[in-house]
Amino acid sequence: MTTETITAAASGTWTLGDLTVNRIGFGAMRLPQTGEALVEDAVPRDRGQAVAVLRRAVELGVNHIDTAAFYFSPLRSANELINRALAPYGDDLVIATKVGPGRDPWGRWLPHATAEQLRGQVEENLRQLGRDHLDVVNLRVVGTDSVAERFGALAELRQAGLIRHLGLSNVQPHQVAEARAIAPVVCVQNPYGIGVRPHHDAFVRECGEQGIAFVPFYSIAGTGGESGATGGADDEVLAVARAHGASPAQVRLAWTLHRGPHLLAIPGTGDPEHLVANVAAGALRLTEDELASLDTLHRRGA
Repeated sequence: MTTETITAAASGTWTLGDLTVNRIGFGAMRLPQTGEALVEDAVPRDRGQAVAVLRRAVELGVNHIDTAAFYFSPLRSANELINRALAPYGDDLVIATKVGPGRDPWGRWLPHATAEQLRGQVEENLRQLGRDHLDVVNLRVVGTDSVAERFGALAELRQAGLIRHLGLSNVQPHQVAEARAIAPVVCVQNPYGIGVRPHHDAFVRECGEQGIAFVPFYSIAGTGGESGATGGADDEVLAVARAHGASPAQVRLAWTLHRGPHLLAIPGTGDPEHLVANVAAGALRLTEDELASLDTLHRRGA
């Protein structure tokens, strides 16, 4: 497929609360470093390259960027790179961030923030991004315990005007229901992709029925997670890629978007060519037979 002239608008749009975004966005996790993400000894990415990729993403129509204060490597912070590259921010640019996890200055992981500590994390995101409010804040969760106290603390910050909309990350359906009883939930960020969590298919559909965007991460990397895609592509993915003159990564992104109009992709990269290809995946239309083949592959991971 020809990619040079395709913009994020080809993926269609979804509304996060009152904020309209193109369904192909950009994930900033890999931006501060090369190689494996979120490790203590990560190799910093060239600052100029990172800034250029962000500016190119916006030129290509990307108006939904996912980030976090804990996305950093020695010398580089995703939030501060975004600030450097894109401030003053365009009116249509939506920046979503996450709170909950924390890392010390050396990159070592800290215990997840308590309800009382979340305000400090929100303020740190505000400082790094150079903003007076955050468009979307996702509470990142570990485990199946109650989210009421922590989500309630974020709801109070929303009422105070520091946050516009709230979401959840790495959660189960009962936690979404619990949060929705406290404040509106505009998005859920969970691992999902071909072969990744097929047992959550019903959950993905339910989010759409409730008007909640489902924002999968690792939709390209799959089971490789933070370390990236591993091994070769499956035969079914390769067959679809050949039929469209596309890459396996583009097919995986396209499959994700075909799961429903509320699916938002946030592929991340520090490579300008990969960025162009990821954005172009929003224009890839798969046939019913191709989708059936990929769905069978997906369910094989159950």
